[in-house]
Amino acid sequence: MRGSSGMPSFAWPPLLTACIFSALSLSATGLCAQSSDIDRGKAILQKKCMRCHAIEMTDKSHHPQAPPFRDIVKRYPVEDLAEALGEGIVSGHPDMPEFVFQPDEIGAILAYLDSLKQATPNKP
Repeated sequence: MRGSSGMPSFAWPPLLTACIFSALSLSATGLCAQSSDIDRGKAILQKKCMRCHAIEMTDKSHHPQAPPFRDIVKRYPVEDLAEALGEGIVSGHPDMPEFVFQPDEIGAILAYLDSLKQATPNKP
């Protein structure tokens, strides 16, 4: 059967059409969830860490011994930070408070840190 353009016409089977639209919807939902995790992670770091650490790509740390998070993600694999965030980060300087984060907070923080890593140019 030919359509008005002279090309063969094809009727998509309803089940295939439903599967394609479902997959596209799930992909879009996943992207939104990832974006909201990144935003939530940034908000947590703004509340808990920003008074000492730089948490953005270009800001400066307020504390001389607090490395910017953009540098931390260059030094350590982001996924390796999960345990430290869950058990409490022990710091080399005495005035850093110990923070222990909940699993959902850790996921959001890691999503934000990973976004920093993705935005950080690799330098040899």
